[in-house]
Amino acid sequence: MSSYYRKPVKQKTVLKEFKILIVSIVIFWVVEVLDIFIFQGSLDRYGVQPHSVIGLRGILFAPFLHGGFGHLIANTIPFLTLGWLTMIQDTNDFYIVSIMSALVGGIGVWIFGSPDSVHIGASILIYGYLGFLLLRGYFQKNFPSIALSIFVAIAYGSFIWGVFPSKIGVSWQGHLFGFIGGAIAAKMVAQENKFRE
Repeated sequence: MSSYYRKPVKQKTVLKEFKILIVSIVIFWVVEVLDIFIFQGSLDRYGVQPHSVIGLRGILFAPFLHGGFGHLIANTIPFLTLGWLTMIQDTNDFYIVSIMSALVGGIGVWIFGSPDSVHIGASILIYGYLGFLLLRGYFQKNFPSIALSIFVAIAYGSFIWGVFPSKIGVSWQGHLFGFIGGAIAAKMVAQENKFRE
């Protein structure tokens, strides 16, 4: 008698996703509270410092640093919503996009940013999620991905203007290269899914 083994369906719960996002946000807030009240803002120097070898450390630290509570509040809700949408099909997508956005975004800022500047903020990740979600439908070519891309375009399409130079003190380079990192992640995930099929 022949038999077959069915691979277990991957359990992915909303509670798990919620925990990942909340833990991330808590880290952002704890770091900012410590920076303001204990370190008097000195932690910000660990952001990406373009053209400086020591400034490369910011690729790792910059997403966790913010220029005050106003900056952090502005990033919290988009991080929560776009971060959740990024992991809605597969929780692992969140990690892939976060890493790729931080790397490509950080390196892009380091190369093209002004040498006398320091770039910080989770927006480098937020724009990575945006790039991933907008281009996911194009690369994966299935109805859920296309529908999600259309929804994000309607709800968050205005964010795209952030990749262009606008206000002084806003890292458009971080936005632009974070977005590119997310787009690269969208293609990577699509290729990985195709390979699995």
